[in-house]
Amino acid sequence: MSAFRVVRNYIEVLKPGATVLLAFIGLVSAFVAGDGSLPLATSLLVAATALSASAGANGLTNYLDRDIDARMQRARRRSLPSGRITPPEKVLPLTIGLVLAGLVLAWQLQPVFRLAFAADVVGTTAALVWRKRATCVFPQGMLAACAPVLIGWFAISPAFSWELVLLCGLIGLWLPLHVWSVMITHRDDYIDAGLTYFPMSRDAREGVRVLFVFSLVLAVMSVALYFVGAFAFLYLVASVVLAGFMVYGAFRLLISSPSARGETAWRLYKLSSYPYLGLIFLAMAVDVWLM
Repeated sequence: MSAFRVVRNYIEVLKPGATVLLAFIGLVSAFVAGDGSLPLATSLLVAATALSASAGANGLTNYLDRDIDARMQRARRRSLPSGRITPPEKVLPLTIGLVLAGLVLAWQLQPVFRLAFAADVVGTTAALVWRKRATCVFPQGMLAACAPVLIGWFAISPAFSWELVLLCGLIGLWLPLHVWSVMITHRDDYIDAGLTYFPMSRDAREGVRVLFVFSLVLAVMSVALYFVGAFAFLYLVASVVLAGFMVYGAFRLLISSPSARGETAWRLYKLSSYPYLGLIFLAMAVDVWLM
């Protein structure tokens, strides 16, 4: 195997797409906490900390879930279950090293942040693993989802605020929409792999109805940030438009036929990732910067 393929296999274990998105969320959270003022050195430190911690946690999750992934059609071609990295333990020095590097980097930030970040790293890893091995991604996975927000916020401000609560709530409500929609898409694959927690444990129509309710609450949460946080009209417009797309996508899934449900759920899953979450945090950053 060429050196390029070896490196690519290890990078794949770290889920680079998700890792970059989480780091971006952490950086924007720091920018918002600083009211649009963020020193370059702090920006680089926050980005490096979030990248390292997220990559390490994602890598550990892939390692611990390799047996489950091997039983699933959609995941069996990944680096670990497919055997492209063998033995799987080869990834542990990299993943554990990244988590430790994140802890070391965090030590350079505010004292209150050090303890919070240490708890987030442990909680993120545990919650990500719990996602596949227990009953439900919500609310257990909320800690994992809020980690990048807390990393960025506490790097700048040691104080809790309602703005921080709503930012965490936004991520916490987004997570079920994102994860459950892909589970509905590949429902039979998850069940065949022995994963029978929600939404696989209930009738598919019930899971779809829950997703629609979450999309409505997410819309309210995102708009509420405008009234609680230090945002201007740009964010309000962006939040309303993006929330509208999410509600519309969830409604399309709600009224879809059983034969079209998988494809419609997959569209909602793709919409919820970079288009929605990436753009709404980008809107926050641009809004605060222009104020």
